[in-house]
Amino acid sequence: MKKTLSILLSLGLGLFLVAGFVSLVDDSLVLLFGFHFLTVTSGILSSFAFLLVVVIYGLMGLTPMIPKRVFLPVILFYVAGLLVTLLILIYAYNRLLQFDWVLSFGQVILVLSLLWWLRRGSEFCRPIIEDKHLGNRRFGWWNLSGFVLVNIFGVLPAMVVYMALCAALAVNHFSEGFMALRPNGFTVQVRKYIRNDGKMIELIPMSHIGEADFYRKVSGSFPTNSIILMEGVTDRKGLITNEVSYKRAAKSLGLVEQEKAFEPSRGELVMADVDTEQFSTNTIGFLNLVMLFHSRGVNAGNILNAIQDSPTPGVLAGQVLDDLLRKRNQHLVEEIQSRLSQTDNIMVPWGVMHMPGIAGEIQKSGFRLYETREYTVIRFHVFRWLSQGN
Repeated sequence: MKKTLSILLSLGLGLFLVAGFVSLVDDSLVLLFGFHFLTVTSGILSSFAFLLVVVIYGLMGLTPMIPKRVFLPVILFYVAGLLVTLLILIYAYNRLLQFDWVLSFGQVILVLSLLWWLRRGSEFCRPIIEDKHLGNRRFGWWNLSGFVLVNIFGVLPAMVVYMALCAALAVNHFSEGFMALRPNGFTVQVRKYIRNDGKMIELIPMSHIGEADFYRKVSGSFPTNSIILMEGVTDRKGLITNEVSYKRAAKSLGLVEQEKAFEPSRGELVMADVDTEQFSTNTIGFLNLVMLFHSRGVNAGNILNAIQDSPTPGVLAGQVLDDLLRKRNQHLVEEIQSRLSQTDNIMVPWGVMHMPGIAGEIQKSGFRLYETREYTVIRFHVFRWLSQGN
């Protein structure tokens, strides 16, 4: 058993070193010259190294033979890298490659340091982990009990709390505060902007599904003399082949659809969105694919069609973002400007992700933030879900 474990752990350290070195070279080539020919190899090696870290961590709980002073730093390095990567994805996505370079460099230095410490005073030989580095006991109840308790009452709760914190930070950051994730649910912040001439624009972040009372409260808050610029892409030429519906998601979560529950009774409703014919071919294909998965579920045929028919992810993401967000925002801002001469109150109940861009544009026109209101759009009915077996 010692011989087998020695070989496994030695291969583990070797794979950690190789994966870190290849990743370091790959990141350097991409940063300096834009070359990606090692990216796939780096990804495969890093995936195997991560899986081996998980295996070794599990073995540490089963047997005290594994030298924790050697492998615990490697495991903690991987965990710390993963946790910090989540923050980089939120706040500095464009610096992700630079951070990966630093992470790869740190991985190489860490493993080389461990190898030097293991081999000091002796010639390099195989395996790297010798019998003298391993413990004598194959199994220990105290070791297993401590491992289980630490993970159940320490590691797992800490990871859950950290992931929840990252989710809350991401929601707040990407919506620029228009939406927040709180312990009791999702909230949105309605913002009222005014201009020196008395004109008022109110931005109301909306969700396709939500609580019925949220839509009722928002619907009843509009002034009678307001113009309500409604969201909703039209499809006059029938380019969308599958129905866009959130009924299934709303029903499974005990919520209602915005389309059914949001019915403003005061003010003039004006459709202020674009038509699908203004979207690119790739965006139309993407929307049809999403609705296909939504209506027929995920299966091998749909996945294969998605892989074969879709353009490169970068091109697709850029075009979809431009069509669904920027192009529609621009059209809405033009509608706002054209309607300002007709009323002093313009209401904009649009999706949350549209709000930061719209707010920036109207502030350029002299509008300033006057007041805010907060609504709960989705509540976490934990106990109700548990009682229903969801």
